[in-house]
Amino acid sequence: MKRTGNTEKDKRLDALFAEASQLPLSPGVYIMHDAAGSIIYVGKSRALKNRVSQYFADTEHAVKTERMVASVASFETIVCATEMEALTLEASLIKLHEPKYNIKLKDAKAYPYIKVTVGEEYPRIIMTRKRGSEKSTEALYFGPYSSASAVRDILKSVSRAFSLPPCRHEFPRDIGRVGSCIYHQMGSCIAVCRGDVSSAEYRENIRGAISVLRGDIAKATSELETRMKKYSDEENFEAAARCRDSISSLRRLREHQHVVSSPDDERDVIAYSGSIVSILIIRGGAVTDRQDIETGSALLDNEGIADFITLHYSAREYIPHEVLLSSEMEADELKLLSDFLSERAGHKVTLRVPVRGDGRRMCELAQQNAEHAAEVAAVREKRGSEVLVRLSKLLSLEVVPERIECYDVSNLGAEHITVGMIVTDGTKFKKSAYRLFKIEGLTEPDDYASLTEALVRRLGHKEWTYPDLILMDGGVGHVHTAEAAVASAGADIPVFGMVKDEHHKTRAIATSDGREVSVAREPEVFRFIYGLDEEVHRFSITAMRKAKSKTMKKSSLTSVYGIGEAKSSAVMKHFKTMSALRWASVSEIGEVNGISEKNAEAIYAFLHGEGAQEGMHENNNG
Repeated sequence: MKRTGNTEKDKRLDALFAEASQLPLSPGVYIMHDAAGSIIYVGKSRALKNRVSQYFADTEHAVKTERMVASVASFETIVCATEMEALTLEASLIKLHEPKYNIKLKDAKAYPYIKVTVGEEYPRIIMTRKRGSEKSTEALYFGPYSSASAVRDILKSVSRAFSLPPCRHEFPRDIGRVGSCIYHQMGSCIAVCRGDVSSAEYRENIRGAISVLRGDIAKATSELETRMKKYSDEENFEAAARCRDSISSLRRLREHQHVVSSPDDERDVIAYSGSIVSILIIRGGAVTDRQDIETGSALLDNEGIADFITLHYSAREYIPHEVLLSSEMEADELKLLSDFLSERAGHKVTLRVPVRGDGRRMCELAQQNAEHAAEVAAVREKRGSEVLVRLSKLLSLEVVPERIECYDVSNLGAEHITVGMIVTDGTKFKKSAYRLFKIEGLTEPDDYASLTEALVRRLGHKEWTYPDLILMDGGVGHVHTAEAAVASAGADIPVFGMVKDEHHKTRAIATSDGREVSVAREPEVFRFIYGLDEEVHRFSITAMRKAKSKTMKKSSLTSVYGIGEAKSSAVMKHFKTMSALRWASVSEIGEVNGISEKNAEAIYAFLHGEGAQEGMHENNNG
């Protein structure tokens, strides 16, 4: 519909268009703000004047763009020297501000990685959700992967192929301390703990595992064959047999993989449908992982997928030499993204849209995955919307809640009182928004005082989006307490309680006037509320137990003569667990900074049932 210039909206858009027409024809970043001053969209362009003017021109836009433009009250720009500089700045600003209309990716910290501690004498291969900043000579990281289950499957396959220890023992510390375990008896571990496997042989197995993690099974197999022949020539038949078994495991692993191209192929294949981006990860010619990523956008387009590529690979440790796209993209944009990925990866990365051959076939496969995932997401979204609409009717809410916050109190006596807050975005848990409130100063348990303090602190964070609905793990008393805290903050947020039966299962929803709204005959709503109640209880009680565990570790050591809080903390930071500490010798305990030989002997005696040293009650804090 053509603008008349008579409405306030038309006048605003005309003014923005006039302002955009004065921009330079330079590369740069543009930042859109709404009436409240919040950043709602960040984009980049090789010519700011042309790109920004398009938004406010009197022409039709895609639905997503139209919605964003309707919310723009002002914009600002940052002129850059090159388009590459603009692309890099855009990615940084999107990650920093998470604008409403830009694509949203799951925090990379939440994705699991595989870590290889190559700096250790006997390296370990473990799963971690936190990528460290170690040098490549200290640790290697692979991933992030699509899920923890995917990582566990990979670790299981790699460990089995190279007979790596699946236990939690650390070597060389635990060599000789344990006998040959059941894993060795089953033939799935080379039993480093026996002491007859050299560090050199073990590290050769680790190098093979690294080759597999990089997707090069053929290289790992070839190296194993060479080693097997060498060990056989040296008449080291036990080591040769281990190589033979590893080769057999790798061949079985290769057979189970979905081989889609030649063994040398290493590429990611990207397709999108709706708000879903599907990625096939191909290493050594086989599909080793698949990721279906929800971007949060109502509809992706070429500009959105370019943003996705920038953000996605900015969070990746490794970028393959080739990335294939299923949809057309301008040649200039492809080159810009290829240059960006090459600079990020440290090697040449080619980004292209294949039109024939294996590349096209893989793109079509990725597109089918994306379309299927989008259909599943649409059904799930529809069901979630229906649940929220029904919930809003049951509770007579004025609006259908998009953000819901739930609270629960956990404590052990007056110690470690913790109030957990979980958050949903629609019907999905938004774990990045979860918060814990530690309550101190109470001499006895008091749920109401704890909730009041937590809510006052939470509502004091004006930068956090206020919820549309607050649910308490409790009855009418908890509801009244929460309502008072909400009112004192000057907020207007409906509050209800989640009432449990004698089996501690959600029974109904409590209102402030003492009524109970039954959800028993609303199975979808019941499952949703039950899930919220279970999640907030899990979150709060887990945090409380962790706090209690830390205190118990410290307090148990501080009962040893000569060990105060500082030394206790140093010891636990070094060994991390009480189990690891119990395995340690006196000399190993003495290696901790600040722990004398006498301290180490006292700790060792205490942990091995010999009692604390005489005079332990004269504890000092040295």
